[in-house]
Amino acid sequence: MESEIKITAHADAHRPDTCKLEVSVPLYADRAAFFADKEKAKHSPLAEKLFAIKSVGAVKISGSSVTITKHGDEAWRSVNGKVAGAILEFLKSGQPAVSKDYVSNELSPDQLRVKVQEIFDSEINPAVADHGGVVTLLNVKDNNIYLRMGGGCQGCGMADVTLRQGIETAIRKSLPQVNQILDVTDHASGGNPYYAPSKK
Repeated sequence: MESEIKITAHADAHRPDTCKLEVSVPLYADRAAFFADKEKAKHSPLAEKLFAIKSVGAVKISGSSVTITKHGDEAWRSVNGKVAGAILEFLKSGQPAVSKDYVSNELSPDQLRVKVQEIFDSEINPAVADHGGVVTLLNVKDNNIYLRMGGGCQGCGMADVTLRQGIETAIRKSLPQVNQILDVTDHASGGNPYYAPSKK
């Protein structure tokens, strides 16, 4: 079985402390689970195994991928080798990557939308308002969050950083079951960004 499974690592250009490993078999089909630290991984045998690796700081399991946030100075090549080995070893066990106990704590789509909107109102929009920006929640579907940036955030060269390091961090901290956080903004039409768009 091990020889049939392929794992490919993809670095995140905007977050050098994060790397996504795509696995050629499903791990947690059509769902996502985020574990900010090893104490929160009790409902995931796979996450518990990954947190045994010294440099692993956070784990997201989604579909057929595992996204690792690392701490410390260990090179990604070394960390990814250990993570890939742990995933292959785990798959031999036949255990679910995330237990049913975790799923039983999930919110309904309506409940999730309410919770996400609360985070937008209490954390995200007050933060981006300082730069003349606003973020609107458009939809919640299949645990995916669809949003649009406006004002100073639309067309801003820092929009992706705001999305990944600000918005995504705030949402996942409170709602680990969120799958993808998708920005559907037409940034090319932004007319008044706080920062000038980066030039290629």
